[in-house]
Amino acid sequence: RINITLPKSLEEELTSVSKELNDKKSHIIARALNLYFDELDTLIADNRYNKYKEGKSKTYTLTDLEKVIG
Repeated sequence: RINITLPKSLEEELTSVSKELNDKKSHIIARALNLYFDELDTLIADNRYNKYKEGKSKTYTLTDLEKVIG
């Protein structure tokens, strides 16, 4: 359970969508967050790939990992 404060414009839009879909605001927020987290996963993956291309991070082979974890 979490309590949040939304800007008035978002609150009004959420209320409108809730009425239109006949769904609870909490369900709509949860779905919106899931979609947003999917987008963030893509952004994080792109960021990590760009760091790899720039030589700021490296990859490890399975053999390397086996040596580390035994």
